[in-house]
Amino acid sequence: MVGEYGGDHLDLRGGDFKGPVVTKGNFYQQAAAPTALDALPARAAGFTGRDDELGRLLDALDPSAAGGGSVPVLVAALSGLGGVGKTALAVEAAHRACAKGWFPGGVLFLDLHGYDDDPVTGEQALEALLRALGVEPEHIPVRADERGALFRSLLAERGRERGAVLVVADNASSPDQVRPLLPGDVRHRLLVTSRSKLPQLGARLLALGELAPQEAYELLDRALRIADPADSRIAGEAEAAMRLARRCGQLPLALQIAAALLVLDGDRPVAELAAGLSESRDRLAHLDDGERSVRAAFDLSYRRLPADQARLLRLLALAPGAEVTEAAVTALTGEDVPPSRTLAALTRAHLVERGSRRGRWRLHDLVRAFGAGVVAGDPELRKEGEAARERVLDFYVRWVTAADDRLRWLPGTAEPERFADRAEALAWLDGERAGLVAAVSWGREKRFASRAVRLAQCLRVYLDWRRHFDDLTTVMRTVLEVAHRAGDRHHEATAWTSLGLALREADRVAEAIEAHTRARDLFRADGDCHREAAAWNNLGLALRAADRVAEAMEAHRRARDLSRAEGDRHGEATAWNNLGLALRKADRVAEAIEAHTRARDLFRADGDRHGEATAWNNLGLALEEAGRVADEIAAYGKALEIHREFEDWHRAGVTLGNLAVAHEDARLPADAHAYWLQAADAYTQAQATNEAAIARARAAAVDGTPQAAPPVTP
Repeated sequence: MVGEYGGDHLDLRGGDFKGPVVTKGNFYQQAAAPTALDALPARAAGFTGRDDELGRLLDALDPSAAGGGSVPVLVAALSGLGGVGKTALAVEAAHRACAKGWFPGGVLFLDLHGYDDDPVTGEQALEALLRALGVEPEHIPVRADERGALFRSLLAERGRERGAVLVVADNASSPDQVRPLLPGDVRHRLLVTSRSKLPQLGARLLALGELAPQEAYELLDRALRIADPADSRIAGEAEAAMRLARRCGQLPLALQIAAALLVLDGDRPVAELAAGLSESRDRLAHLDDGERSVRAAFDLSYRRLPADQARLLRLLALAPGAEVTEAAVTALTGEDVPPSRTLAALTRAHLVERGSRRGRWRLHDLVRAFGAGVVAGDPELRKEGEAARERVLDFYVRWVTAADDRLRWLPGTAEPERFADRAEALAWLDGERAGLVAAVSWGREKRFASRAVRLAQCLRVYLDWRRHFDDLTTVMRTVLEVAHRAGDRHHEATAWTSLGLALREADRVAEAIEAHTRARDLFRADGDCHREAAAWNNLGLALRAADRVAEAMEAHRRARDLSRAEGDRHGEATAWNNLGLALRKADRVAEAIEAHTRARDLFRADGDRHGEATAWNNLGLALEEAGRVADEIAAYGKALEIHREFEDWHRAGVTLGNLAVAHEDARLPADAHAYWLQAADAYTQAQATNEAAIARARAAAVDGTPQAAPPVTP
């Protein structure tokens, strides 16, 4: 018999052995399995900004929320576009939380690889965490629910022995990856990063956007100085650095790549890189430093999209303007109803953002560039995109035509059907303006030229009415290019006319004179006397603005005579009105009064209420020069009545200002004060903030003393 000796060996005494005896001893090490409870990655080099986001994330991680009456935050889900810096922010927040002593039990970190071809499953994630907690592989359960139970039990035990644990799950793509990792003990925290919002987890949701401009600037500067403390290119080219940040969409990944490109070429000016990104038709091709690529980051998200979401993202990348309304999105897709569910899904994935107000949508600049690049790289997708753009142009032309009809409508004529009143038409145009102007630029492509020109023609009155002269200039230059390329002399001359009017209103008088001269010569060569007369009129206005008064009067007389010969009563009225302005500037006041009176009567006979209002206002200016204050005030009152009738708030503001000056001249300060305030309100409605501020200042300055302030010509 072999018996145990009670020690660490066997007692062989008393054994009956018949031959050689061989013994074998096994010794077992009883040390604990290794753990990985300090697994937090290093802070991102050059991390900057994000103060507000860090504050909110730390509030969610604060373990003091587990006590008291508040509901504890077990999970914080940080979401945002690929490359926006989610991991860097999560790691920074975790380091700061640990520095505060919030997680003495340690930090578990794992990358879920949610957007890779083979993402980590919830079961695999639990296995990794259990190993990190020191569980031997043979002791890890096979079933997912048992793994989860063991994970929660170990966290609870560690919480009792050492304190709270922070689990950081980076790069999740679905709630299923994260649910098994939820801690059962309210002391612990789970911090998740994802390109998608994860509302299914009952988490504190924090969406991360691009950096603020100053933060983007500081990231570039810090990245260069980390590589070389003496590198002062960002500070030395501050304006170019801000342009570079904008061209990077203020996206951290793009900024880091741009900084790396500058570091690799220490002699390269910042302005050169910024210009390269601005001029390139494929911006994303430049945002690649050999290891990191913005295009590759976005492609990971794009490849996971269902077909309907991928198609909508591509079409949105082609939409005109920085934002697009739901109606325009519907036109892009060619469907009968808005793709609301698909838009919502893309918003959850941070590939589409809500615009400035409800019902409007936008893409980050670099996402737009990515989507356009996907379309450009595939012939079939290009066909799809061109058809979508045609649908948008058709949609815009229909609605802008209807809005333009409403703006031009005069009482007594057939009422347009689509818009109930002017206010509704203006509100629609205001909401779509940026997209409409951008869509006109498509006219440079032959396929879209005719639609774009039609759109531009319908926008002319609106843009002038709202005094968006920069937009009007942009639109008309496109029409000029299209008409000139097509050899369409008539439309080219018309575009020169509209461009000249916009340039004069923008105080670019020399350019306006050149534009109207070109229009006049084209109309004359085309034998169009009616429009030649209008061009003479417009040229006269520009010449008067340049103080070339004698030439201006001659131009208006030529316009008057041509219109009279053509039997064009409206054109003749316009010429008389403009001639009166030039005569007044030449101090020929009596002749100016006669000219404006003739203009008023002709406009009235022609049924042109807008023209009549302008003539009344200008007659008031001439009467003021003649010292006929009562008649002057009466004339302004007639003009104001018509401007209000048509909700022409800018011209109403001008006339109210003229009324205020007239009452100052009449030593009626209380009335003058009231008119200045009314002028400010009218300018505010016209979105003319500078004029509104001036009117309010004039109201405040009225003290009963006549003030020298020139009246204004509309």
